[in-house]
Amino acid sequence: MSLTAEHVFVAAGTLALVTLVAVPEAARPAAEPVVEQAGQQAGQRAGQAGRGRRRGGGGRIPRIPSRPFPTEPVVLDTLTGPIRVVPMAAGLVNPWGLAALPNGDLLVTERPGRLRLLQNGVLESQPIAGVPEVDARGQGGLLEVAAHPRFEDNRWIYLTYSKAGEGGNTTALARGRLEGLALAGVQDLFVADAWRAATLHFGSKLAFLPDGTLLMTVGERGDQTRAQDLSHHAGKVLRLRDDGTVPPDNPFVGREGVRPEIYSYGHRNAQGLAVHPETGQIWETEHGPQGGDELNVIEPGRNYGWPIATFGREYSGPPIGDVWREGTELPYTTWTPSIGLSGLIIYTGDRLPGWGGNFFVGGLSGQAFVRMGMSATGPVGRETLLNELRLRIRDVRQGADGLIYLVTDENPGGILRIEPAPATSGSQ
Repeated sequence: MSLTAEHVFVAAGTLALVTLVAVPEAARPAAEPVVEQAGQQAGQRAGQAGRGRRRGGGGRIPRIPSRPFPTEPVVLDTLTGPIRVVPMAAGLVNPWGLAALPNGDLLVTERPGRLRLLQNGVLESQPIAGVPEVDARGQGGLLEVAAHPRFEDNRWIYLTYSKAGEGGNTTALARGRLEGLALAGVQDLFVADAWRAATLHFGSKLAFLPDGTLLMTVGERGDQTRAQDLSHHAGKVLRLRDDGTVPPDNPFVGREGVRPEIYSYGHRNAQGLAVHPETGQIWETEHGPQGGDELNVIEPGRNYGWPIATFGREYSGPPIGDVWREGTELPYTTWTPSIGLSGLIIYTGDRLPGWGGNFFVGGLSGQAFVRMGMSATGPVGRETLLNELRLRIRDVRQGADGLIYLVTDENPGGILRIEPAPATSGSQ
């Protein structure tokens, strides 16, 4: 799928506001490199103007602090009617990933290295035993959790975590069988060659494809150059069999000097991953630096640009790369300023009227939960929800009950459930 910029507004010394829409391959304009040239020149002008005013600019604006995790249900208005936001579990230490089990239970990770079970709506006091040892520093720790598509038969639970070693640390994938409050037979299925003495950009999102293979994201570990280097796994989306081995039809299998697990590359730090239930398309959210958060459609073998093509800027202000470069994929849509895109779902339930088929993403720095309408040609609108709560939304999941569950990245953080407001309730 090719994309083209619909509107780009750039004023000297300000960030760019960019909206992207999808267009069919046959309708792709022949002069698309003009987008690159125009974006590059505009970015240079904005960067030059910003540098000219830097001494009097007052520096970076601090982020708004989060509010405490709610202790009672809250009813909020939305464009489709009131919803009720219900706290399900509180007091968690930097919860990161959430998995909905077929029986309605939930699994949630805490970055320090604990896996917790929410059973019948109640958080078990004891963590699940058998979790691998994690390197819980910075953005690292116990991260994603996912159930195998045939969980009811095999009880397999998948975890990603930051693993320490001689080269520093990296992202690892482990699997075990859930037996009561323990994981049995836990073993590493895959350890990414993304080693670095750093504590950021681990990626770590998981999603199963309809053919039973598993997608796994790995961040570029804070080293921009790695995302374009196919000799290791940093800055990539990987595709594995459910036992961690390489599918023979991966796009780079058999290419000398290229890691066969790679499915796509040119990624900064992918933090959301979802497979469309009808089309099978792979959707990914990715952190930009200052601006340029991305929603991408992932296709095998494609280059998603980081850092040579990005709408983001260095935290000091200057542009990082071109907006577009030959051989790279433009994002489906972007956010500038960044909201710190995180978890992603495509809602398939009917418990929340008017939301069926919509995309939902979380935002960390933006303290956001965003609903997006989509058409065959691109995004057709966004609604930012839960503004009043001002919480860092780390993960978004649809439960077996057809409701939406959110994880807040705080210490203490917790799990929220979004449900329709009772008919007798008013918004507040």
